[in-house]
Amino acid sequence: MTVWLQVVDTVGAVLLFLGAAICLLGVIGMLRLPDVLSRSHAATKPQTLGIILVLAGVALRLRSGMDLATLALIAFFQMLTGPVASHLVARSAYRTGQVDHEDLLFDELDEQLTDEK
Repeated sequence: MTVWLQVVDTVGAVLLFLGAAICLLGVIGMLRLPDVLSRSHAATKPQTLGIILVLAGVALRLRSGMDLATLALIAFFQMLTGPVASHLVARSAYRTGQVDHEDLLFDELDEQLTDEK
């Protein structure tokens, strides 16, 4: 094994560790944060970054063309579906009255919803 491959494997292991740590912080945020909007933020932002770092670490370890294509597809669909699902959960919580309006700094959606009625 060459020095270059050892460096790449070490960087891959570090990325795996960092991604797992960021995902863990997201889970802790989901458990500790008080309301739906904060939890949806904790469910999406760290999880998306964490999974991308984990996939980058795995890509550095595998180094196969088919594996890299599969990992790229996983990253693409994670970045496409995670934020959209979180947005839909937050919007649904807002529309069903699960959000405390006094905690919001700006409430631009309230103006849009009152104009529709």
